[in-house]
Amino acid sequence: MAPKADTQSAGAVAAADASSQFSMDPLFHILKVVPYSFLRAPRLRLKIPSVSLPSAMTVFSLVLLTYFMVVSGFVYDVIVEPPGIGSTQDPATGAVRPVVFLPGRVNGQYIIEGLSSGFMFVLGGIGIVLLDLALDKNRARSVKVSYAIAGISSVVIAYVMTTLFIRIKIPGYLR
Repeated sequence: MAPKADTQSAGAVAAADASSQFSMDPLFHILKVVPYSFLRAPRLRLKIPSVSLPSAMTVFSLVLLTYFMVVSGFVYDVIVEPPGIGSTQDPATGAVRPVVFLPGRVNGQYIIEGLSSGFMFVLGGIGIVLLDLALDKNRARSVKVSYAIAGISSVVIAYVMTTLFIRIKIPGYLR
């Protein structure tokens, strides 16, 4: 339980603070006040800057760009500096083939792998936004149908491709 505040001691402290301001050392008073006594503050007519809010589409674009950078592993790519694309040697022919996905390592990626996965996540998110726009009652029927078809196809493509990416990344997963 918190102790009760003593009102008499609080008043005494306030009185001591007030009296200490007036019982200043005279030399300190001369050094503090006298050099500035002949100066006056200028009268400035500063205009307060007006900052307008960004439009809704600007905010949406910045949020979408940030989402893309986060889900594509931009921070990982900057810190670890993985190669853009990998390569493997074909055992039958001995030719070197490019590899986009780093197989078997869930916590590692090539740069192209992260960007393609991030693009698929953003495509799915845009598909959900298009499905939301298709529900607007103030739009024409043909526009709503177009939004719905584009949204459904975006979500389906993103889901199928992300599932394919996981199967390539982790062989034998989801089977």
